[in-house]
Amino acid sequence: MMVGLRVLRGGLAAALIMVAVPVVAVATASLVSSQAVAQTAASIGVEGNRRIEADTIRSYFKPGPGGRLDSARIDDGLKALIVTGLFQDVKINQAGGRLVVVVVENPVIGRVVFEGNKKVKDEQLNAEVQSKARGTLSRAMVQSDTARITEIYRRNGRYDVKVEPKIIEQPNNRVDLVFEVTEGAKTGVKSIDFVGNKAYSAYRLRDVIKTRESNFLSFLGSGDVYDPDRIEADRDILRRYYLKNGYADVQIVAALTEYDPERKGFLVTFKIEEGQQYRVGSVDFQSSIASFDGNSLRSLSRVSVGSVYNAEAVEKSVEEMSVEASRRGYAFATVKPRGDRNFEAHTVSIVFAIEEGPRTYIERINVRGNTRTRDYVIRREFDISEGDAYNRALVDRAERRLKNLDYFKTVKIIPEPGSSTDRVVLNVDLEEKSTGDFSVSGGYSTADGFLGEVSISERNLLGRGLYAKASVQYGQRTQGYQLSFVEPYLLGYRVALGLDFYQRKQLASNYVSYDSKSIGFSPRLGFQLREDLNLQLRYSISQQEITLPAYLTNCNNFAGPGYYPTPAYLQALTAAGTPDPTFSATNNCFMDGEASVAVKQGLSKGAVTTSALGYTLAYNTLDNNKDPTTGILATLNQDFAGVGGDVSYLKTVGDVKLYTPVVADVVGVLRLQGGVLTDTGKGIRMLDHFQMGPNLVRGFAPVGIGPRDITVGTYQDALGGTKYWGASAELQMPFWFLPKEIGLKGAVYADAGSLFDYQGATSIVQGGSCGGSALQNAQNQCLTIGGDDGLVRSSVGVGLIWQSPFGPLRFDYAIPLTKGKYDRTQEFRFGGGTSF
Repeated sequence: MMVGLRVLRGGLAAALIMVAVPVVAVATASLVSSQAVAQTAASIGVEGNRRIEADTIRSYFKPGPGGRLDSARIDDGLKALIVTGLFQDVKINQAGGRLVVVVVENPVIGRVVFEGNKKVKDEQLNAEVQSKARGTLSRAMVQSDTARITEIYRRNGRYDVKVEPKIIEQPNNRVDLVFEVTEGAKTGVKSIDFVGNKAYSAYRLRDVIKTRESNFLSFLGSGDVYDPDRIEADRDILRRYYLKNGYADVQIVAALTEYDPERKGFLVTFKIEEGQQYRVGSVDFQSSIASFDGNSLRSLSRVSVGSVYNAEAVEKSVEEMSVEASRRGYAFATVKPRGDRNFEAHTVSIVFAIEEGPRTYIERINVRGNTRTRDYVIRREFDISEGDAYNRALVDRAERRLKNLDYFKTVKIIPEPGSSTDRVVLNVDLEEKSTGDFSVSGGYSTADGFLGEVSISERNLLGRGLYAKASVQYGQRTQGYQLSFVEPYLLGYRVALGLDFYQRKQLASNYVSYDSKSIGFSPRLGFQLREDLNLQLRYSISQQEITLPAYLTNCNNFAGPGYYPTPAYLQALTAAGTPDPTFSATNNCFMDGEASVAVKQGLSKGAVTTSALGYTLAYNTLDNNKDPTTGILATLNQDFAGVGGDVSYLKTVGDVKLYTPVVADVVGVLRLQGGVLTDTGKGIRMLDHFQMGPNLVRGFAPVGIGPRDITVGTYQDALGGTKYWGASAELQMPFWFLPKEIGLKGAVYADAGSLFDYQGATSIVQGGSCGGSALQNAQNQCLTIGGDDGLVRSSVGVGLIWQSPFGPLRFDYAIPLTKGKYDRTQEFRFGGGTSF
């Protein structure tokens, strides 16, 4: 039956159309329905198929009882064919009393091509799109791919991106799929504001989060690129920052973003409800396990009465207590912290409740997403394994450890029910990132001049979690290379094995008269005693040799072997009428200077081997190792030389740095340092003494402080000392009128310290002693020491600190207040470096 419609005018025509169309639809449906009942799947005809088998198409029609197809099952088959995405069009017709499925196949994609993309590589886009070469073209999928490419660019901060898909027809029902990309300019974050913050300035909070404001140096990084995921992560970072500093009621209400067309960037605003700062009112322990004394865990608590409430310290306390309970045999014990607030006194009473947890076991740990890193590298970060009791605190610790490895972009550990109610499966989802670094760096300092370095390193060598680095340095006064290797888990234990090999050459300068060449090897073992306490044991063996230019040693054996004259002795001979024939006003070896006796003694010994055992104990609670604002960094080093080799001594060095906020964004830094060198039997070379300058008191030249050879006619080399102490107080403050992202800070400081007690060589004696007559002392080269009086050196100064994209830079101008007669000063000092 055929129905024809012509274009009619007026309301009657419209009414006729509205009536006629339903009539046609009903009639057609009735016809198909009446005939379809007698059909079977095998009798269905298929037309239009070129690549897809007819039987494959028929298989989508599922017959009912008796092998017959009714209209509902035909409709289901039609929908199933459309869903496959294999066809542009599917129709069902009647021909000769049987059903005929007429299909128009989608073309096959010959190539998927990206044009105009420069910031995102073809490989990344190919991995993201679903349309693939040799696959079937689906227009819905193409639209989805277009949206996906747009999203990728927006994640990279390019919100003006435009993606246009084009389909180019080819013979044999094939097409090329081309995505034309107009990338547009990078869309940055133009401003970051905070509403409701009272305890911390916007300047400080901008330093806490990862998102940065755009500035003229933004092209060197990507922190200013708008990324909604990063901004959401910043909300959590802010919340944790406040909780760490006592604000137990804090809420980061919202992170609002708005695109500003005029500034062509995003404006970000964080809304904060800080609440009051709380202190710890009390710390108690409660145990519901009869045989377990909760107070026995008190030593593991990182929170103390009267201190500012710190949620992070509470979390770490829970972890350590959980581990200890497990070690004692209470595998299912859980430690749950409870904080009861006193809103009037602004205190939190903390109770650590030790309870018998549910008897749940870890059935399986699935590691997913690690294409390069070996499974065992990931699993060894867990203190629990398959079959052990499930403990959430230990799972959280493993997640934090995996993040700290810096092998992965993202780390998530998600528990899910196991095969029974007492089983749990841990899914470790990872996304790997590049772990290799190649850098070319350069720098300049007033002490060492220009210095360049090329280095290559890998943090996850061969996917085995190994660290390796090779570097070469070449500069005006320093040259050398270094090779380093670290196995973080020696023989499967949480003990790091490090191997270092180096060769270094230090050239003479205005501060030192001699060249020094060293080569050494040092194996070391590292132990993490606690998260904030580390111990390193080491052995080192090195060989050092110094050389002097000829003009600084030309008074040795000036008139024959065993003859070490001084200017005073030669002048005395002339005055007595018996002048030395090799000495005159025009032939004077002291006219061009002479090295110190102590240096010559080191030169005469040739290459000297030092074999030493030592350790370093480090305590670190800094909030940020790169730019700390609070915390303590304390180190104690001891090295005993004399395990073989040519020298013997005990060297002890201590250094403590305390960082604390003073007011607003001003950070106070207090540093105390000291060292003692003790002779253990073979005497101490001048080269083993402590040498101090601006590393002890700023405003002084390198090796400019302490004992010095002041013998007339010599280079007046610094001799160093066996004891030193130093103290420094510094205030670091931002320049509030400059954007935070520039990274500039100012500093004012005062330093004090002293270096004293030289115990090295005092003479080169041939046939006499420096304690003899005046003539003997003049005849032989005897050391005249100045500045070994223990005088306190002090200075005040100002500094400019720049955490620049080119590396950390620091400029200091210091004025000495007290100094020794023979000290050397250097009021301005500059140092810095870069990697690019």
